[in-house]
Amino acid sequence: MVHSRLQQLFDSPGLAGLGPQPRSASQPLAALNTSLDEVLRQSGLSAVRQQLLRALLLLWHDHLDASHTISQGIENADGSLVHAIMHRREPDYWNSKYWWRRVGRHACFPELARRVGDFLKASGERDLAAKLLPRGEWDPFAFVDAVEAAAGWPAADQRVGRLREIQRLESEVALDHFLGRNAS
Repeated sequence: MVHSRLQQLFDSPGLAGLGPQPRSASQPLAALNTSLDEVLRQSGLSAVRQQLLRALLLLWHDHLDASHTISQGIENADGSLVHAIMHRREPDYWNSKYWWRRVGRHACFPELARRVGDFLKASGERDLAAKLLPRGEWDPFAFVDAVEAAAGWPAADQRVGRLREIQRLESEVALDHFLGRNAS
């Protein structure tokens, strides 16, 4: 029940932008926090997991500052992962890479590599797959570079859409990991 309610909060219409711009489909901060308070109170998850989920979902709904405040206080690889994603969207690419270095080889990377690989294979994106998945492993630094390269492209560009979908997969895999649903 708790997992499905958190998934519903994640399954908002539309994809988050690669940058800080809010979507019209994003939930307002106060309403999202109220929903999260209710769901997380019933979750039975540790306080740290609850904070990770809150930071991730706030970020997904384009509340970068609120997410940043939480993630920077979580001093482990999971907190650094959310922090790195937030700085990539800010955009502060150098700082994002700093936080990715703090993440190291995260436990969710194998599942992320699998999902991104499946998506790129279905999209026929061999060049992007070669950049993001060298030796079949997820490279978060290459993804930061790809997002930075796309910063000047029109939002309607198919390449931007693919990167936004990969960002969704990244957040979804992190959500699954924080909920203990990843097979890895």
